[in-house]
Amino acid sequence: MDKKTKLQKSAVDDLLQGQIYLNRELSQLAFNRRVLAQAEDRDIPLLERLRYLCIVSSNLDEFFEVRIASLLAQNRIDGDKSLPPALTAALERTSVECHQIVERQYAVLNEHILPELSSKGVHLLRHQDRNEEQRAWVKDYFDREVRPLLTPIGLDPAHPFPQVVNKSLNFIVELSGKDAFGRGTAIAIMKAPRVLPRVIRLPDELSKKGISFCLLSSIIHAHITDLFTGREVIAYSQFRVTRNSDLWVDEEEVKNLRQALQTELHSRQFGFAVRLEVARNCPPHLAALLLEQFSIDKSRLFAVDGPVNMVRLQELIGSVGQPALHFPAFYPGMPPLLADTSMFDLLKKRDLLLHHPFQSFQPVVEFIRSAASDPSVLAIKQTIYRTGMNSDLMESLIAAARRGKEVTVIVELMARFDEEANINWAERLERVGAQVVYGVVGLKTHAKMALVLRRENKELRYYAHLGTGNYHPTTTKHYTDFGLLTAHPKLTAEVNEIFIHLTSLTKPKKLQYLWLAPFALQKEIVRAIRNEAAIAKSGKPARIIAKMNALLDESVIRALYAASADGVKIDLIVRGACALRPGVPGLSENIRVRSIIGRFLEHSRIYYFRNNLAHDVYLASADWMNRNLFRRVEVAFPILDTTLKKQVISEGLHPYLKDNTSAWELGSDGVYHRRKPRGKQVPFNAQQYLAQTLGSTDAQEED
Repeated sequence: MDKKTKLQKSAVDDLLQGQIYLNRELSQLAFNRRVLAQAEDRDIPLLERLRYLCIVSSNLDEFFEVRIASLLAQNRIDGDKSLPPALTAALERTSVECHQIVERQYAVLNEHILPELSSKGVHLLRHQDRNEEQRAWVKDYFDREVRPLLTPIGLDPAHPFPQVVNKSLNFIVELSGKDAFGRGTAIAIMKAPRVLPRVIRLPDELSKKGISFCLLSSIIHAHITDLFTGREVIAYSQFRVTRNSDLWVDEEEVKNLRQALQTELHSRQFGFAVRLEVARNCPPHLAALLLEQFSIDKSRLFAVDGPVNMVRLQELIGSVGQPALHFPAFYPGMPPLLADTSMFDLLKKRDLLLHHPFQSFQPVVEFIRSAASDPSVLAIKQTIYRTGMNSDLMESLIAAARRGKEVTVIVELMARFDEEANINWAERLERVGAQVVYGVVGLKTHAKMALVLRRENKELRYYAHLGTGNYHPTTTKHYTDFGLLTAHPKLTAEVNEIFIHLTSLTKPKKLQYLWLAPFALQKEIVRAIRNEAAIAKSGKPARIIAKMNALLDESVIRALYAASADGVKIDLIVRGACALRPGVPGLSENIRVRSIIGRFLEHSRIYYFRNNLAHDVYLASADWMNRNLFRRVEVAFPILDTTLKKQVISEGLHPYLKDNTSAWELGSDGVYHRRKPRGKQVPFNAQQYLAQTLGSTDAQEED
């Protein structure tokens, strides 16, 4: 055995001792580092850089609310107060990484973003920055708008520590002297009313150079002594508590999932606490008091130099109209095929593929809208995972039901953080006579499907939409996704079979075209990977390219490792968490992993297998995660038309493999490195290329 072979064997042996998979939590946090790098990129407009900082904060909120909470919850269920060593070590690693990210995040805000915004005439004023006129206006605003809504609670046996809502802005105040009854109540707690804006714009006449804003927390800080007449405020701090936000209902015991979930929604605001954020100047004894009150480990205390909820700075972004501080205006394109024909007439002749947000989502909305008003349409069936509080598409389903059409909607009530909106839509749909079901007990219905049944020449014909993203009016403008509109008889018939399966709970028929989770999707993915491996072993070229949000399922990763060892060339475009370790000799040397972070959130899922030049292309709602493959209803659907296959490959895969400005490559050490043009390479940005190629130069009216 030569030296190189020994080194390779040693590397593999080391990895097989538990290192062949990258840590999920650390990989998820690495994604946030890549987003944070966007905020540091001086080539990006200033307010967009601020937006990326806000996105990092929002992502970290969910990381603690869901991921860290889930790690801690199991221990609480077991009733053991001491954490297992492995869990303790994992939490310590994530805590260190989170603190480093947050520290850098506020440094970027205070040292770069805010000073540069100020130089452009956009000022976020702290108390010490405000002149006398501005302070007078702020004092008047406090007295008129803020003080009447504040209710400080002095802690004593009759006034216990008040309930603190998840992620709300609060203040802890230490007082000297006696209260009105001669007692020495030393601590007061006060919450900031949620009805008040967190970013307040000062009158333009008070800002001689540009526009000025104040944070609500800064206004309250400046006048906190006014709230405690006769007492001296010794110390104070803003604080924010993050709580476990995963909802749980015993789906096998409840008789009505919607009613049970409505009850559970309220408790989300008061789940067990997992993180405490305070101001950097918060005295240690006040921080310790809060940690004890909420039973939070000191490792999850974050003392920040700025607002404890940076997400609220989004309010400032939308209030500044300077075009130079934002991304250039972008207008989605409209497929030229729809210019002179109706959707149904077009689909009788050929399939239509849409690539969002570079192309408008409006054809999908129009597909459902026209079906709702078409006398020849008898029924509409659709799955809903996320659709938001306002949706023309949902209004069309309601209109269809009012017109007497058979409307069946599978609403996923357990779509995290969209439960309330989905409950509201379910109630409205039921009131107009639509058939509403909530999917399958214990499984989230995550598939994106719509089916229209139309009577034509005394026969029923199916028309379907299958997508990789949600039917959500906002995300369709900011997330990259593919959608297929088709009247393919066999494909659409299988869509109908899945709807029957979901409503009747009968065993689904064997499907020829669609890969359905939790029954066949994982098996088909592994089968396709192994098929490429067999082709490679026979001496023929073998190729896999896959694009997704996350890659965590060990069974799929093992299949990819085996395929790599057999000589399959594999490229993976994974936006977020990735547990696969690429580039390890003897294990994954033929696998490359990259992540694209850009103006739009990469969200499409694409599976490509060369398969002896058959070029199998599947689009899907599912990432390669255990939950998607085994605990959700997901659908992967093939692109059958040769021209559309080429379109998916040329738009959804090749540009991202060519990108050398917004791509990050994952090394075998688990560290991502940003790609940069080398030598005479021309800079290439996939999203910019697609926006220029598919987008429109003119604003289009979107309903």
